[in-house]
Amino acid sequence: MSAAQHIRVSGIVQGVGFRPFVWRLAHDLHLAGWVRNDSRGVEITAEGPQAQLYALIERLQREAPPRARVDAVTAHPVAPEGLDGFRIVESTSTRCATAIGADTAVCTDCLGELFDPLERRWRHAFITCTHCGPRYTIAHGLPYDRSRTSMSGFALCAECSREYADPSDRRFHAEPIACPHCGPKLRLLDAAGLEITGDPVAATLERLRGGAIVAIKGLGGYHLACDARNATAVAALRARKDREAKPLAIMAANAASLAGLAVLDADVERLLNSAERPIVLAPKCSGADRELDGIAPGLASLGVMLPTTPIQWLLFHEDAGRPAGLAWLTEAQPLVLVMTSANPGGEPLVTGDAEAIERLTGIADAYLQHDRSIVVRCDDSVVIARGGAAPAFVRRARGYTPQAIRLAASGPPVLAVGALLKNTVCVTRADEAFVSQHIGDLDNAASLRFFEESVQHLLTILEVEPQVIAHDLHPDFHSTSFAATLGAARAIPTIGVQHHHAHVAAVLAEHRHREPVIGVALDGIGLGTDGGAWGGELLVVDGARMRRAGHLATLPLPGGDRAAREPWRMAGAALYQLGRGAEIATRFPRQRAAGQLAELIERGVRCPPTSSLGRLFDAAAALLGVAEVSRFEAEAAMRLESLAHGARGEIAAGAWRIDADGTLDLLPLLGLLADSRAEPSAAAALFHATLAAALGAWIAGAAARTGISTVVLSGGCLLNGILRERLEAALRLAGLRALCPINLPPNDGAISVGQAWVALCAGEV
Repeated sequence: MSAAQHIRVSGIVQGVGFRPFVWRLAHDLHLAGWVRNDSRGVEITAEGPQAQLYALIERLQREAPPRARVDAVTAHPVAPEGLDGFRIVESTSTRCATAIGADTAVCTDCLGELFDPLERRWRHAFITCTHCGPRYTIAHGLPYDRSRTSMSGFALCAECSREYADPSDRRFHAEPIACPHCGPKLRLLDAAGLEITGDPVAATLERLRGGAIVAIKGLGGYHLACDARNATAVAALRARKDREAKPLAIMAANAASLAGLAVLDADVERLLNSAERPIVLAPKCSGADRELDGIAPGLASLGVMLPTTPIQWLLFHEDAGRPAGLAWLTEAQPLVLVMTSANPGGEPLVTGDAEAIERLTGIADAYLQHDRSIVVRCDDSVVIARGGAAPAFVRRARGYTPQAIRLAASGPPVLAVGALLKNTVCVTRADEAFVSQHIGDLDNAASLRFFEESVQHLLTILEVEPQVIAHDLHPDFHSTSFAATLGAARAIPTIGVQHHHAHVAAVLAEHRHREPVIGVALDGIGLGTDGGAWGGELLVVDGARMRRAGHLATLPLPGGDRAAREPWRMAGAALYQLGRGAEIATRFPRQRAAGQLAELIERGVRCPPTSSLGRLFDAAAALLGVAEVSRFEAEAAMRLESLAHGARGEIAAGAWRIDADGTLDLLPLLGLLADSRAEPSAAAALFHATLAAALGAWIAGAAARTGISTVVLSGGCLLNGILRERLEAALRLAGLRALCPINLPPNDGAISVGQAWVALCAGEV
């Protein structure tokens, strides 16, 4: 007896080969009916024997395509219509309730064609199929159809049309499908923007080998590339981009090519070869700095990545002599490229072709471009492998955006606009939080425009009208003023969320945890509810409610924000607090203001108190002579951590005090560092070990007082691997459960998600 079921599948089920997958299942089960995309996901009507229908429903989730994410399969019986055969039908466009998949690296099947001279897509720079390639960065909206992507202007040739229309083909409804005859075209331009004749890939490689800097169009924007082993080219790139010391990422053909440069364990290799293709921070080999002079000076780790796009693969293929087949992919290749974001002066990533020539003039010697436009700006993701545990995100962007964070409850749509630094924005829809790609620091006009574009794009692509807007408490942040302006214009209420409350709430949101927790927020500086500069906080958080249960003892912040760029000032503040202000000038003779610092602190001139752990790291680094001045954000702390790697950290007894009011005073530890005669690496290791032990005792005391045994660890200082591992171990030893960021970075890149969750909780969801 024939029956029928109407089935809906939600999740990431568009642009990942889900409809042909359903078509094949239906044919295998001898079912009739149809499947189509709509704005809620995938819709199916199937007719046939009841047992076969149940098998279809079960297999939809169990056997889904590799890039799909099935969140739910719902089915209800309907009256059979006597349908004949099973078809894939036109998409419908209704209100959006699905999501676009993330961009992914070229799959093995496509690589096989790319490097096979007998295939019609041999060395085709835009090869893709339903299992790989661009998605998010080429999509204008949903449903995810070719007409809504930046491929809409490329008419398919007869052969590509046949593949696109054939449900049994790997490229069935692969929206970016093209071939050398009908797809986008590569071109290489010189520094003046004039086209260079000949093979663009070969000509690009020739220039890279000769020491040139080439701007190369990627998925979410341009990269600046040069030969990583050419110290002169690397120095030129740094000088032209005004990037004196911040580490640069490198790209190699495969893991074997990184031998002698980075230490690759199984976790690092898995991340490198994943479809997301992030930059992975891996420990350096001992000879890495000789081979890669100027790439990551003074640091223990190296940012490494493998090719993501066909264009990047073709550069390595060209360097290898254009071998046929895939065997060369397992062999070490000599070419190693710097591959860094093309964004002059801390501005957003360059995406447009004319924009590249305008904004990168004086930086790039040539431009490898193509005529497929980038719809959404999206930088590379950066992660840290953590020895079997989930990797820690430093930056969540390409490959992971716009994957949703599932929430513990549904609620009205919220727009959360993040903070000032490492900004992201977040939009909630039902029980999902969609966090944008990394936007960056909102400190220049171009970044502000990118921020506002990102808000509009996320709202448009999700078809959401927010009912509340969440923002940071700081009144001077652009994101705060934007929230107030937008809220007034649309008559939408706004809610301010304290910075560190948002840090903790972001972790609660992704763990779907709704019980009270002890929230530990360890970062630079965020505005507190008392107007102070917080940054080392012990909070009791229960949804939208938060109270401060403790904090680090404050240090003066000499010069305000300037102290974050000049760690010697924080060291001077520590010496002053220790009653040793007279030593400041003699310890830091190269700093012209050192002689007056004690007097400024005494008079309280631009020296607000701060509980920031980030600034305490700066003080420690300067006291040990690691860094008096930071040339990029967190350089002092990163160099201090690198120095401590491999050294055994002894815990200094009596190096902290915990007061009855919950204040953790680490000034005695800074005093030990000021008097240390140990090797710098041993002193750095002692600092990390003692800090973790002190924090562990502080948190355990709060747990005993409150009866709360679940602890949330958050804040940018958690990117310090030594601190995080030791602190987690201390909490385990105390019998406490620690919740840490998994799908979000611990730094301010997660703030928007935390703001959104607090807003939802405040609405009694």
